[in-house]
Amino acid sequence: MKSQILKQIIADQREYTLPKHFFERELSKTILEFAEDPSIIITSGIRRSGKSTIQRALQETLNEESYFFNFDDERLIQFQVEDFQLLLEVLIEVAGNHSTFFFDEIQNIKGWERFVRRLYEQGKKIFITGSNANLLSKELGTHLTGRYIQLEAYPLSFREIVNHESPEILAKNALSTQNRGHLKGLFSNYIKYGGIPEYVKFKKPEYLKDLLDGILYRDIITKYGINDEKALREVVFYLASNIGKEFSYTKIAQMVGIKSPNTISKYCDHFEQCYLFFFINRYNHSLKKQIQSNKKSYMIDPALIRIAGFRVSEDRGRLLENIVFLHLKRKTKEIYFHKEKKECDFILREGNQITEAIQVTTSLSDPSVRKREFAGLLEAMESYNLKKGIILTEDEEENLNEKEYSIRIIPIHKWLLSL
Repeated sequence: MKSQILKQIIADQREYTLPKHFFERELSKTILEFAEDPSIIITSGIRRSGKSTIQRALQETLNEESYFFNFDDERLIQFQVEDFQLLLEVLIEVAGNHSTFFFDEIQNIKGWERFVRRLYEQGKKIFITGSNANLLSKELGTHLTGRYIQLEAYPLSFREIVNHESPEILAKNALSTQNRGHLKGLFSNYIKYGGIPEYVKFKKPEYLKDLLDGILYRDIITKYGINDEKALREVVFYLASNIGKEFSYTKIAQMVGIKSPNTISKYCDHFEQCYLFFFINRYNHSLKKQIQSNKKSYMIDPALIRIAGFRVSEDRGRLLENIVFLHLKRKTKEIYFHKEKKECDFILREGNQITEAIQVTTSLSDPSVRKREFAGLLEAMESYNLKKGIILTEDEEENLNEKEYSIRIIPIHKWLLSL
């Protein structure tokens, strides 16, 4: 690696300026809390979820001399682990001697953990972002055990969008009719446009298509040497078209013409590693039965579902369910679904105990839908000895007592802002 190339990259990256009206992120506050902690701060998440902007904003907030270097640059294609020493020397030459480092997409360089550990042992403060959960690989565990704190970045939450568009609404205890109408409009947009920052701003479908292609090619096909691209894309298409529905590896393998269900299992693991899809199990006290049972899939962003999947008509209920799942995931909940005679969309576990049951539907106005949703929720509450349950709908709100159980019906947009 030539030092002149590194100098050019550093110069180019130093010209970056924050957008005038960028989205304020709740994760920024969390990261800032660890600014004085000696631990390495690792933030991972899907590409283009705003991780780099969070890093840059943090740099400005800290208001101290530091280095920033983004490894997601085609000029670094020949960069090897032995070039880290040269990079360090060039950084000092160009910018002076500092003790804080911001590294973006550093996982592109094999063996990066050893370099970061060296900096850490020299007393440097290090912030890292990456688009793949493999940042927390066996190598990282081996070389950085006990030295790092992991945080996860997601696309914009509904609260972050409301805070950007109409922050005054979040400050009010009671909303006017106009406020409530505006909030519902923001939520309708959130269902449609999701939370990928650049897509929320410009609403160009090509942007999401490019993002999806980039994830599949760079984070999966190239990284893991996938030969059957067609089959991989068919699995993405199937999962995105069947959000919140049960599936098995065997069934998908048969559909796409792959002999081994184990291959589908590996694909799903790759999807989860790069934050494209998440998977939950049917709850069972037996871990073995959980693993062997059918699963459900949810996608990282509502707008990506439309780009990646197929719908004859918009399945709004599934989109709402996906939004609820993402919110629970952001809150680091341990999530399952319940299914015996009836079904409940989400049950949450803390430690060894199920603590909450949640049902999601567009509306309870149809008597048959109301009966089904209540039956599934009540069965879950009875199964796990819960006295309270929640049904999330698009617009209804009510508190009910059913036998000895208390059920709260609440609009999803209100629930999203309450946690």
